Amino acid sequence: MAGKVKKGAFTLVLHSHLPYCRLAGRWPHGEEWLHEAISETYVPLLDALYDLRAEGLPFKLTIGLTPVLTEQLADATVLEHVVLFLKDKIAAADADIPRFQAEGDPQMTYLATFYRGRHQHVLATLQERLGGSIVGAFKRLQDEGYVEIITSAATHGYLPLLSHDSSIHGQLVAGVESYRYHFGRAPRAIWLPECAYRPAYVTEEGTVRPALEEFLSRLAIGCFFAETHAIEGGRPVGKAAGDVAIGPYAAIKRRYVIPLSEQGGQKGTTYQAYYVAGSGHGLTDPPVAAIGRNNRTGMQVWSGEWGYPGDQDYREFHKKDHISGMQYWRVSGPRVDLGQKDVYHPDWAEYKVAEHSRHFAGLVTELLINYHQESSKFGIIASNYDTELFGHWWFEGVEWIKQVLRHLATSDLVELTTASEHLAAHPPEEVIAIPESSWGAGGNHWTWDNPETHWMWQPVHAAEARMEALIAQYPQAQGDLAAILNQAARELLLLQSSDWPFLVTTGQAGQYAIQRFRSHLDRFTSLADLAASGQLAVGRALADELWEIDKVFPTVDYRWFSAS
Repeated sequence: MAGKVKKGAFTLVLHSHLPYCRLAGRWPHGEEWLHEAISETYVPLLDALYDLRAEGLPFKLTIGLTPVLTEQLADATVLEHVVLFLKDKIAAADADIPRFQAEGDPQMTYLATFYRGRHQHVLATLQERLGGSIVGAFKRLQDEGYVEIITSAATHGYLPLLSHDSSIHGQLVAGVESYRYHFGRAPRAIWLPECAYRPAYVTEEGTVRPALEEFLSRLAIGCFFAETHAIEGGRPVGKAAGDVAIGPYAAIKRRYVIPLSEQGGQKGTTYQAYYVAGSGHGLTDPPVAAIGRNNRTGMQVWSGEWGYPGDQDYREFHKKDHISGMQYWRVSGPRVDLGQKDVYHPDWAEYKVAEHSRHFAGLVTELLINYHQESSKFGIIASNYDTELFGHWWFEGVEWIKQVLRHLATSDLVELTTASEHLAAHPPEEVIAIPESSWGAGGNHWTWDNPETHWMWQPVHAAEARMEALIAQYPQAQGDLAAILNQAARELLLLQSSDWPFLVTTGQAGQYAIQRFRSHLDRFTSLADLAASGQLAVGRALADELWEIDKVFPTVDYRWFSAS
């Protein structure tokens, strides 16, 4: 097939994010979220990518690291704790070996030995191959042209539900500046938290709130990703295709600058990028493009019915050994009770990974060829997933990624690319008006604003207004006052995290999320009160104390939240 002309492009888009949980305790909620993701997802993923690099393969992918995650991955204390976590895992697996030997169970003995070796390898990879720096290892791959690292809002704030444009700007600027600090360059693309988008609209007071792409354009961010239905103009599909929420929390009632009847009415395709209607005004604000999530390839992984991770031979996530916590069982079947799960066989799973990676590469190729034949255009497929799905939830998922990239990197028909590289080579030819949307349940904001979480938004909005007022009162603070206000800005960013209402809605860690939400609200209020009352010595002491707890966003400037 030498000399074949490429029919289209493919970019794997991995969205990496965890709540801020540095020094937030251990099991069941807290810093162990980070330890698990680092040891099961991020380090194995880097190991796989460095293997491909060593093979000389020209692989490409787009990976988002949210600023709040990057800050944690770069933190010395977090890295010290993950080493202890891995050593505990090695010891637990080591202790299981004689237990299973005494029980006369050779397969379980083998699996305990398998896990011990795996955890030892992850620890060695982190300390030796990656030089102890996860962020540095990602940066090196970007500097060498293998990956594009994209940014996000600083703490994954749910932008459409923030009431002040100053907070949208603050979230985005903090994200951009954190990116510069860690990666030594400006980001070119962004993952909007939860793919949540909001067009321009007119408030009840008659003022216009800009569309999100206008904020991005001013920061020279040229691309974001949209959920499938927002581009295709239809009903939610894939992740967003749950029961469409009803009632006051789901109904989005706004007077849009571009009438609702014109939004999403163009019936775009996820095989093309589009410039977004609200961007590109004037010489200094470049246009912003949107790329839609390809649903067919997405569902090949996400689908609970026929997605790869549900295969009977892959490792079962939910069943854990009652002593060590190791996961020694396989999925076994779609409706097999946890108590009836069969023992895991890594060689069986290895065979399925090879089979499924070939199938996926073939699917991507087939879809791009079909689109090219139907349209005579060079298309792109963006397959978007949460990074933590791979390795953590889907144990074999990182190896699947590695093999998919290996297949496509040697394809004569498919071009592996990154988001920004594709846009540079194939600039959009059309403009689209995207409707208000997300990849949450029902394709709207319900997951984050519903009867269980609605109470959280009034305090957030009040804090936004108070931050603006403090900046108006102290526009050029210095010394202790600046330190107090900068820490207040950090607490506002952490308060605005979309993780807190999300965890309440899903019930995964509702009480923990409420505690964290109230903690950041109390911290912000205390700092604001001390700044407003002139108690600078007490305020500086509190700001320094809170900085030591979180140590996040060292370059923050409270004036990023200015009303202007």
